[in-house]
Amino acid sequence: MKKKLPIVIVVLIIALAAGIYFWRHRHATEASNGTELVLYGNVDIREVRVAFNGSEHVSEMLVDEGAPVKAGQLLARLQTDRLEAAVNKARADVAAARAEAHAATLNYQRIHSLSKRKLASKSDADVAEANSSAATARVAAAEAVLTQADQALKDANLYAPVDGVIRERLVQPGDFVTPQAPVYTLAMTDPVWVRTYLPESYLGKVRPGAPAQITTDSYPGKVYEGWVGAISPTAEFTPKSVETPDLRTRLVYQVRVFACNPQDELRLGMPATVSIALTDTAAAVSAETRCHSSATK
Repeated sequence: MKKKLPIVIVVLIIALAAGIYFWRHRHATEASNGTELVLYGNVDIREVRVAFNGSEHVSEMLVDEGAPVKAGQLLARLQTDRLEAAVNKARADVAAARAEAHAATLNYQRIHSLSKRKLASKSDADVAEANSSAATARVAAAEAVLTQADQALKDANLYAPVDGVIRERLVQPGDFVTPQAPVYTLAMTDPVWVRTYLPESYLGKVRPGAPAQITTDSYPGKVYEGWVGAISPTAEFTPKSVETPDLRTRLVYQVRVFACNPQDELRLGMPATVSIALTDTAAAVSAETRCHSSATK
């Protein structure tokens, strides 16, 4: 009997934990006092997989994981010896084509003048005119090649497309990259939202633009202003990350609750609690305006 007692205690502890978990998630999606709805979710952000627009070996990687970057900041460089040689050759080809075109134009003008005085045949003048036109076209083609070579040399520099934080550095100097091979994964710092799920019974009570308050365990007592940005038009079953035996068969709608995050404290995947006001959507406009104005200071 004494040997069975610890087993009974363990079973009771497990049952108690399961009961708390069940109660928490049951009420997590239904806690409402008529003016606000409390939901639980995780912080979500957009990510950009940044790649070179060219194929070459990497010369320099200028930022590492965790580094904040600004739009337009230089992130990495490719080796440029071959690219610079291509530009120099293209410039020389343009110069040669222009010289040939100039000579062809002068020859046509001379033969055309002789043709008017019956000192050259009309067919000779036509041939000279065709040669002049062809030479002019070769100039345009050479200039196009030069433009491509110049652009390829510019593309040897990789710049951040948006503000964000480097999440992953995927290559090292010396690696050969192509446009299909990302070099960095960049986590955008704006916008930031909480991905949560709205029970079907509250679908008619929560509108896009509804004001919200967001809290996290990482920063106890700190409240982030937010607003409901989007509600999925299609229903789905409760995701496994928040399901219980009671919830797994219930339909919910994914909701994005955008957050004001001026200090970049909200991170990808961070658990968060969202209190959504069920009335007064005008307050959300004020919250969004304040958020963007503080971000630009």
